[in-house]
Amino acid sequence: MYNLLFQFVVPFVLSALIVIVITVVAERYGTKTGGIIGTLPSTMVVAFVLIALNNGIDFASKAVSIVPAEMGINVFFLFIFVLVSYYSIYLAVPASLAVWSVLSAALLSLKVESTIISLAIYASLMIPSFLFLEFFRNTPSSSRAAIHYTPIKILLRGLLAGTVVAIAVSLANVSAVLSGIFSVFPAIFLSTMVIFVMEHGPDFAGAMAKSMIFGTPTIVGYATSVYFLYPLMGILWGTLASYFVSLLIAFFLFKAVRKTA
Repeated sequence: MYNLLFQFVVPFVLSALIVIVITVVAERYGTKTGGIIGTLPSTMVVAFVLIALNNGIDFASKAVSIVPAEMGINVFFLFIFVLVSYYSIYLAVPASLAVWSVLSAALLSLKVESTIISLAIYASLMIPSFLFLEFFRNTPSSSRAAIHYTPIKILLRGLLAGTVVAIAVSLANVSAVLSGIFSVFPAIFLSTMVIFVMEHGPDFAGAMAKSMIFGTPTIVGYATSVYFLYPLMGILWGTLASYFVSLLIAFFLFKAVRKTA
């Protein structure tokens, strides 16, 4: 019962609530705000607490070293999804997931254990993707989107995200490297993009993706902090301190996003 609750129920409910909040915030307050809110660490926090509890702090610290590199792949996942979604949502989902799978498999084969190398991979994918959308494609940010909310619409958003995240989290305890990869499976990104393309079109989804890419340093900052702070402070205080670092990064991104994203 304990494993069922924390392996499936908690990630399912948490991710469902997160996607509902992200989509509503973006629709009401614009993609700049929604993008930063959408990249605050959420399911990854639960995943690494579970990894540390089930496998030990050393295992979790080792697993988190690959997260920045995998987040770079998630950024590229968003980038591919946005470009292909202008042609077809039905092509965007398999195409972006195929790219994510190939790059993640390559990352797995490289057995990256250095946080510095992982951060370098992230930067090499994040920076060009953002600059392409911002300056070459001139993807505009959106202020808000008009929508009529219904209980069924909100429920379907939560079910979509919850199902994807519950599957991903359940695969996050196989090995240290796989744990790092599946802990940042782009479930929230995928759910958010599918919802926005279907309800508001690729332009609004593209604006949201650009802002989410800009906001990914919050997740990378959290992961890097976990790598150093879990061994020093333990699970509880290491998690709280790491999240504080993430919130601090988010604060500065909020100030910068008004001018640059």
